[in-house]
Amino acid sequence: MSKHPVSKSKPVKRNEPMRSALICFLAGCVAEIYLLMIRRFYVNGTADQVVACDDALPYVMGAGAVVAVAGLILGIVWRQEKKRRWIGWSVFAAGVFLGGSAWMIKAFYDSALTLLCVAVPVAMLLGILWNLYDRECSWSLTVLGVSLIAMWVCRRGLDSLTLGTYVRIAAVVYIVVLIAAAVLANKAEKNGGKLGRFQVLTADADPLPVYLACGLSVVGLAIALFSAAIAYYAMWVLAVVVFALAVYYTVKQL
Repeated sequence: MSKHPVSKSKPVKRNEPMRSALICFLAGCVAEIYLLMIRRFYVNGTADQVVACDDALPYVMGAGAVVAVAGLILGIVWRQEKKRRWIGWSVFAAGVFLGGSAWMIKAFYDSALTLLCVAVPVAMLLGILWNLYDRECSWSLTVLGVSLIAMWVCRRGLDSLTLGTYVRIAAVVYIVVLIAAAVLANKAEKNGGKLGRFQVLTADADPLPVYLACGLSVVGLAIALFSAAIAYYAMWVLAVVVFALAVYYTVKQL
């Protein structure tokens, strides 16, 4: 009677997309808690707490710059090592966020904090989407998410005497970028989802959601440039579209 060795069960492979999505979620939570703490002591704190935070922000900028440089060096040194490379770029991103957010808060105070408190959850959700969903879904929701933030900035900043001109120029540039993105999506569709050597869409992707996202965003930004009151309602319409698309793609993935 021949003896067969007991076959050992193979270890379950790590689900890389789920792992990356979890990292995005945890990083977003940490960043949001950090911003809420700054709001608690720098905006809603006592006079002594506000002064202490104001004095600390330049040091936070410097620390963020040091961390970003260290991460950049590590990312370049480990660029051939897949397991280590993401550590370097994660450190770089953390440094950029730390130093950049400190500079924005120091320069624009409460307005910057409000913007960052909205942008961080949006970036977290987009990071999760990019790891779990198809690329056409990720592109369309990314465009709509960024457009929501852009419309909010337009609604708040166009009436500013110091920032109004810059906001208007940035909005026009963003509209041009959206039109270019739709043209590139069409080009990628005709080339198997590729732009040059880069696979920006799946080979059998339907780029219609990307076209719709770019078109709705252009209309929304154009409205925001001319009427802050109507832009408020346009933002809600765009938010409903984002929610509906997210639900649709979630059901589709399941």
